[in-house]
Amino acid sequence: MKWQVEVYEARPDLRLSSSKAAAQQRSINLAISSRGIAALRAVDASAAERFLQTVIPMRGRMIHDRHGNLQSQPYDKDGQCINSIDRSLLNEGLLEEASATPNIRLNFEHKVLSADFDQRVLFLRDGNSGTDVRVKFDLCIAADGSYSIIRRQLMRVVRMNFQQEYIPHEYIELKMPAGHDEHGNPAFLLDPNHLHIWPRHSFMLIALPNKDKTFTCTLFAPTVEFDRLITREDILLWFQNHFPDALSLLGEDKLLKDFEKNPRSPLITTKLTPYHYKDRCVILGDAAHSMVPFFGQGLNCGLEDVRVLLTLLQEEWVVPTRAMPNSGDPESDFIDQRLAKALARYSASRHEDVVAICELAMDNYIEMRHSVTTPVYIIKKALDHLLFSLTARGPTVLSSLGDSLSRIAFPTANPRGWLPLYTMVTFRPDISYATARRKAARQAIILTTMARLGTVGMCATSFYLTWRVLRWLRSQR
Repeated sequence: MKWQVEVYEARPDLRLSSSKAAAQQRSINLAISSRGIAALRAVDASAAERFLQTVIPMRGRMIHDRHGNLQSQPYDKDGQCINSIDRSLLNEGLLEEASATPNIRLNFEHKVLSADFDQRVLFLRDGNSGTDVRVKFDLCIAADGSYSIIRRQLMRVVRMNFQQEYIPHEYIELKMPAGHDEHGNPAFLLDPNHLHIWPRHSFMLIALPNKDKTFTCTLFAPTVEFDRLITREDILLWFQNHFPDALSLLGEDKLLKDFEKNPRSPLITTKLTPYHYKDRCVILGDAAHSMVPFFGQGLNCGLEDVRVLLTLLQEEWVVPTRAMPNSGDPESDFIDQRLAKALARYSASRHEDVVAICELAMDNYIEMRHSVTTPVYIIKKALDHLLFSLTARGPTVLSSLGDSLSRIAFPTANPRGWLPLYTMVTFRPDISYATARRKAARQAIILTTMARLGTVGMCATSFYLTWRVLRWLRSQR
């Protein structure tokens, strides 16, 4: 059965040059990793491979301290990487894939005003003509962002538990221009195969590479810190104090223009349940679970929503024909029942995972802007990788998971051996976020105990050696 799909987007076509300039003012570069790639492959493997031609692999974090010293921290012992992808390129690519599909029609500048789910009607405003439009639907799948209108409409018909939190931090996008090589060709000013981080305790700067040899930089800081940066002199002095090496790469004039042109944007976490209404509607992505961007999972989680929902729909459709009811319109009743069951299963099973990654993303902010520079973090990270190396049975290759991921949302319910949290979240789409979080919590207790014992052992060793040295010195008198 092939559905006819109508896509309604409030903004103009993002492929138009007039739309690109505004979109680039507030875009954190996207990091697509195994979960997002697995989801794309589940929908269209060939399209996924086309998207991967536009990415730049990042094999680890590059930490920049206040003195310009660099420290590389690989993401994975087997060299697995996350991938920097330009948001506009991904959006344009997805639109191209959708527009090339015969049963999909794209409608731009159509803003949803309200919805009547019982009557299965959407009310929209056509921005081109200024007229209101009434659209009938069978199933409404909404991915209309953190301030979702469809979510607000769902709240009127379901008992939705809803929690929204703005953290006291904001971000602003900056751009690091390309340099030039000895032949005058564009060249990266930093190693393009790292995610660059300038951690400064309560704030940080990050940089992700682009195909045109530039870096998209994002400054995250408390709102009160941004409020102090009033004049051009304030901005330059602040960067000279905290990011002197980055300032030389960004360029003073370019930095000031970006500060003047690009908006400060808030950071929001949204948690809610359920995500659906009967067999009529389901919300995905930021509409269902906004999260702060510090684990690089916003895009990956949103794409994984699609894969999980697709898996559940396929499971519900694989039923004997005799299960079809005999009353009314048999085919229509059958579809409604299957849809209602699949959507209910989606809400019930997805919520724990979504809450887990929202909270892990907030925890990772503390790690990125501060913990990565501390001795305790470095010791625990070394122990984490050592135990991983001792117990791992070899890398889990994403391509080898294809068949199992198409049948079961998360086939590895009880992962064996020692697995770092980052590895489970980023490189193991066969492990759910909630499972990864529970396993990591158990492992964290062991790591903390080992780190403390190691510290005590080092102190005892230092004390013993000092005592021996003092005895030797006394014997030389």
